[in-house]
Amino acid sequence: MLSRRNFLRANGLVLTAGGFGLTLPSLAAAESAARSATESTADAALLPSFGRPTRLDAADVSTLTGDDQLLLTTLQGVVNRRRPRLYFNYDSGDWDFRWLSSTGAAVTRHDHPLDLVGRYRDEVRGAVLHDPDVPDSVNVATTLAGLENAVAATEAQAKEHGLKIITDLRGRFHADDPLATHRWQLDTLFPRCSHALLAGLPPTRTVRVDNVQWREVARETERIRDSSNRAVRTFDLSPELTGQDGVYLRFQDSLGDDGWGASVGSVTVKADGTPIATFTPGTDAEAPYLFDGINSAIGGDSNRFADGGGYFIYRFTAPAGTKQLLVEVDLWNQYLVTATTTAPTRVEPFPYFRDYAVAMRAMVIWLPPSGETGRLLDEIFTKVKPTTPYAGWFSNDVAGEWGGVDRASQHGIEVVPADYYMNATVHAGVAAKVSDKVRPRPKADLRKRVYLTLTFGEGDNIQYCQRRMRDLWDDPKRGDVPVNWTVSPLLADIGPALLAYYQRTATANDLLIAGPSGAGYTYPGSWPTAALDAYTELTGRFLRRTGMDLVYAYNQRKPEGDGWVPFDERIVRSYRENTPLRGIIQSWETGDLLARPAGLPVIGNLSPQGKAQEYRDTLLKHIEGWDGAEPLFIAGAINAWNWTPSDVAELGGLLADPFEVVRGDTFFELLNRATG
Repeated sequence: MLSRRNFLRANGLVLTAGGFGLTLPSLAAAESAARSATESTADAALLPSFGRPTRLDAADVSTLTGDDQLLLTTLQGVVNRRRPRLYFNYDSGDWDFRWLSSTGAAVTRHDHPLDLVGRYRDEVRGAVLHDPDVPDSVNVATTLAGLENAVAATEAQAKEHGLKIITDLRGRFHADDPLATHRWQLDTLFPRCSHALLAGLPPTRTVRVDNVQWREVARETERIRDSSNRAVRTFDLSPELTGQDGVYLRFQDSLGDDGWGASVGSVTVKADGTPIATFTPGTDAEAPYLFDGINSAIGGDSNRFADGGGYFIYRFTAPAGTKQLLVEVDLWNQYLVTATTTAPTRVEPFPYFRDYAVAMRAMVIWLPPSGETGRLLDEIFTKVKPTTPYAGWFSNDVAGEWGGVDRASQHGIEVVPADYYMNATVHAGVAAKVSDKVRPRPKADLRKRVYLTLTFGEGDNIQYCQRRMRDLWDDPKRGDVPVNWTVSPLLADIGPALLAYYQRTATANDLLIAGPSGAGYTYPGSWPTAALDAYTELTGRFLRRTGMDLVYAYNQRKPEGDGWVPFDERIVRSYRENTPLRGIIQSWETGDLLARPAGLPVIGNLSPQGKAQEYRDTLLKHIEGWDGAEPLFIAGAINAWNWTPSDVAELGGLLADPFEVVRGDTFFELLNRATG
């Protein structure tokens, strides 16, 4: 690997089917022209477009394998870079088809999506073959596809569709050495890539296999969120010893509506009394047994947990002739444990958002933000300018979301959660009118009341704005109760029709506010002092373009990991001087934060668990010490993955005197009157 990497470092060399060769003059000219067009657009946009879509070939790819979706998505990136013409629906929920009419393009539907490879084959040079034994090669193939005007494919796909093999990555990297793979990309490919965008995409995804029969092993039926039921429990998996492929043990959330699912602190497996496996989650010892952990996370106590719809699966193989298989699990909170003898999932390439990465010629990476991979991520971040977007997400290692976003923030990089954002090369170019008008504030009298403003989170995720938010928005109960909806102001660049739709169809009780923490998800307190103003200036530019003047914000977590660091004078002054913000709601959970650094009101949100009845009970407990002599202000968080506007309407019906639910703009106007 080292000698190959050093050899490839020379300028002007590209990978070819037979080894290495010089870039063809005709390709160089085509790439130069396309790159010039992209860079000229990038000067005016943080997330550039590739022209307005006027005619689209559209197809449903939701039933295709990950390999076929990867082939089509990378094809889409090359084709749409010149002019957006390909559009795909990726999921059975038809979210992508819901937005198709908003493109304003004439649409031709195709029942056989793979036929489009033949239709557009002349616009690509050929195929880059990824290695099925090395997941990270999917990302290398995507990067090369962007650089070489090619598609990412398997050998069988290249043969079937008559695609010349430009590069064969099989056997060039090792699955157990992601650092070497990413180092090769950084040294060899990054100098040729666009430095206006970094893409962080998982190379593979896990797909559930249909008709798998699970046996329930254990279930917690009570709502327990304080670890009070923590104990080492022994599960007898002897009934599953009949399986030919081992035993699969799955952990889920037994009550998926409040975010306190199964937590596992240690596992010991015994075959006929003899230990055959012992491990703690998040360690190297766990890796051989973790069959599927992508939908879970590692906690601060070295525990693996899965909340809501998440899960994780271990696979254990007993020695031949074993009569009894016992698993001892340190387990707590709201767990559901099930077992099967059938492989419940399969692994295949992760195809999403690759059209935009290919079109941008971005380097595509997937580096867990802790340990050695985290340090390499730091190095990559140092090679781009402050406010360069990192579009995608981070792996759920021990650092996970908090560690990844914090590392990016320390280097002046904002995160754009985009790993499931589809057809970006089309949506970015739609000619939709995004309003820059601030909505008129409803008149309100300041009284001795408990003023409550409710906020749906997750709007920094542009794929949430494209998918889950659209489902919530279509709820007929939306508008019954005043609600703030976080959205990404960056949609003005990469999804103007989406943002314009929400602006146009909002009721008098719907208020769009910026998601954490402005123009891209970030922790302002971690930004270098010299770069923070660049981020708030960028935020101010996008807020003025979108008519927003409130933001929901995060900051870095405390060193001990318990809670958040409050915004200080430095942070808020930067927002105040560079943005039109009138107030900030900061993630806080307990809701006991109210301050006015630099003269701008900052209030911490309260995050009650459960649905409407329990939420109301938490609010009543929260105001027990209030004497009614002065107005009281509470910012309440709404879990966008578990709640709907119908749930909010139910909560509104339960909140009698002294509560008054108001939009965020009214809330901060009254707060300013009350606190000066």
